[in-house]
Amino acid sequence: MSDNHDVSKLDDLIVTTIDSIRGYEHSAEHAKTSRFAQFFTEMAAERRRVVEALSEKSRELGGTPADYGSTAATLHRRWEDLRRALGGGDEAILSEIERGEDYLKEEYDRVLADERMSPGVRGVVQTCYRSVIEGHDQSRKFRDALEATS
Repeated sequence: MSDNHDVSKLDDLIVTTIDSIRGYEHSAEHAKTSRFAQFFTEMAAERRRVVEALSEKSRELGGTPADYGSTAATLHRRWEDLRRALGGGDEAILSEIERGEDYLKEEYDRVLADERMSPGVRGVVQTCYRSVIEGHDQSRKFRDALEATS
């Protein structure tokens, strides 16, 4: 259990969570339904709090937290744009949000399963994980409700 290992894992989650923030912000700008836009805006704000908690722990351990997202997430947003342009609308946005949430959940699951994580870092990650589960579950509910009305 080294601080370097913990900082590395925290930084991985920070970058991935920043991707989530940008995805939610992008989706809020393009959603046609106000309740979806509001949900996306609220989730972006919640994820900013998650990034701050992870960053604070990284700094505490001597890390320099990332303040950027990944190239893969930028490509993911462009894919969402294409699907929306082809007539997918809010359903396409929710589908891509859910896909992003699945990936984010997998990343948190992977870190939580890492037996080399220190108990203090694991505790912070578990607290942040609750936000991930909430966003994942709510985006799935919205997507399922939208599909049911289609």
